[in-house]
Amino acid sequence: MEFLDLPPLLGASGRVRLPGSKSISNRTLLLAALSEGETDIRDLLASDDVERMLEALRVLGVEWSCDGESDNYRVRGVGGPFPVKAADLFLGNAGTAFRPLTAALALSGGEYRLSGVPRMHERPIGDLVDGLRQIGADIGYAGNDGFPPLHIRPATIRPGGVVRVRGDVSSQFLTALLMALPLTGVETTVEVVGELISKPYIGITLDLMARFGVVVRREGWERFIVPGAARYRSPGVIFVEGDASSASYFLAAGAIGGGPVRVEGVGRGSIQGDVRFAEALEQLGARIDMGDNWIEARAPEGARLKAFDLDLNHIPDAAMTLAVAALFADGPCRLRNIASWRVKETDRIAAMANELRKVGATVEEGPDYLCVTAPARLVPAAIDTYDDHRMAMCFSLVSLGDCRVRINDPKCVNKTFPTYFARFGEVTRPVPVVAIDGPSASGKGTVAARVAEALGYHCLDSGSLYRLVALAAMRAGVSFDDEPALAGLAATLPARFTDGRVFLGGEDVTDAIRTEEASVGASKVAVLADVRAALLDRQREYRHAPGLVAEGRDMGSVVFPDAGTKIFLTATAQARAERRYKQLMEKGMAANMQSLLKDLQDRDARDAARPVAPLQKLPDAALLDTTEMDVEQAVGFVLDRVRS
Repeated sequence: MEFLDLPPLLGASGRVRLPGSKSISNRTLLLAALSEGETDIRDLLASDDVERMLEALRVLGVEWSCDGESDNYRVRGVGGPFPVKAADLFLGNAGTAFRPLTAALALSGGEYRLSGVPRMHERPIGDLVDGLRQIGADIGYAGNDGFPPLHIRPATIRPGGVVRVRGDVSSQFLTALLMALPLTGVETTVEVVGELISKPYIGITLDLMARFGVVVRREGWERFIVPGAARYRSPGVIFVEGDASSASYFLAAGAIGGGPVRVEGVGRGSIQGDVRFAEALEQLGARIDMGDNWIEARAPEGARLKAFDLDLNHIPDAAMTLAVAALFADGPCRLRNIASWRVKETDRIAAMANELRKVGATVEEGPDYLCVTAPARLVPAAIDTYDDHRMAMCFSLVSLGDCRVRINDPKCVNKTFPTYFARFGEVTRPVPVVAIDGPSASGKGTVAARVAEALGYHCLDSGSLYRLVALAAMRAGVSFDDEPALAGLAATLPARFTDGRVFLGGEDVTDAIRTEEASVGASKVAVLADVRAALLDRQREYRHAPGLVAEGRDMGSVVFPDAGTKIFLTATAQARAERRYKQLMEKGMAANMQSLLKDLQDRDARDAARPVAPLQKLPDAALLDTTEMDVEQAVGFVLDRVRS
């Protein structure tokens, strides 16, 4: 799909089983590949990044197999450096594969070329290359200095001593060095230059290395001593935790949308630093419960989330979720110490600022911070995702603000969470829609208004929208042949429907749009593609809490295909003609019964045959024949369907 439209949501509650952690999955695969023995990996993440690592390992001579359709893999380790000594590897935009493989290949004594997508070639890797060159690695840049693609050549490695690497750009550089250095067999010390960011991710690395038999001695977060004569050995079976970064979207949904929302797969026993996102939510007022393997979030008691000013260096990925959560806070919010966002899948600080402004937020962007002030009301918007999975998942939360949102390129979530939107849909409740269609004079407008009143829902009379376009055009002197100008009017109509009356701005135009001239104009503008396209978004804007009753031709098929209740309201042409005749006579207007009947029959035929939005009952719509019913009975039928 090029885009995914998310409707306004009423709230969120339920349970989600998390996919495996990307960081743990790719680290575990590489360590299993370098180990002696076979490793059974359970619950490995199924995603683009992991696919890139699996493909690369197979090319490099590592045998692995998958247990059918499950997420369980068996990897036969090579017991040291990679046996294949020449390879070209394409690693997409998978930083968790590119950086560690660079270090392992530099110490494998072969010739390798590593490349990725254009964005990967914009992500810095110079600090890792500089660290590897200190022990003799021969690594060249095939493009711009300091960035992929890379050309690795055989070299004489001089291990031991001290290797220095910067820690303030990406923790993946240190992770890559630590994981590769046991291949040398010589004790080596790694010193971090500058502040080490994302320390919890280094904690993941050290924990996994220890499970594979290599224990690194840490002196604060400045020095790491990799022991000599250490070799990786398979632990036999290893389980991949659920992804704590992915948990952040669902926990935030619970905090914003009422909850409770429980995520399963991470908890108190997790080795991932991003579980501390739950602590950040608590500081915002959310109610958090936690077990060994689960976390649950609820909204604050009777209040919005609290404004915050937080240093988020320790949870850089999950911090993105807080930037969107700021839209639901009671004051300006500040996210500090997030410079690493600049070198991720996209420049996340710039991207986040751009997209938050689209939904109405006031945003101040700095080199390593964002300040976000929520608007009085969120604005529907199309969100660009920059081929960044976390942008797509974060901005799904906007829909919890009673605001529809379009996610462009939603498939980018395949990088870490291919089923994200399906899981999100399972724990959220869309604003309900009742869609009512039917032939002319069937009474659908009257029934829709009465149903909306009974439920306390908003009401949309879509047929009146086309009449309003015609009326507005006549008043503005716009020709019915000027499609662009008519579409412009349609997109900005200040229309509302209250107590059975139709208003244009503050003027009651219920009778004005029923004139013969307005009716003829409506039939002309209704067949114009640009007008219908403009009114599509305009009609969707009527969907707000607590719900909407939408009456009209394509309400249940095009405008609100996800409507929970769809009704096709009809009656015989004879009954409809008699009702119309009675209405006209009560208004003191002349009418001819046979003429009315023929007009309705002719219109039914035209409506059924029209190429745009033809009159037809949808397969999932309930048929309501009101020939022998009065209005009260028809309204009762619809209400029963809604409430059941």
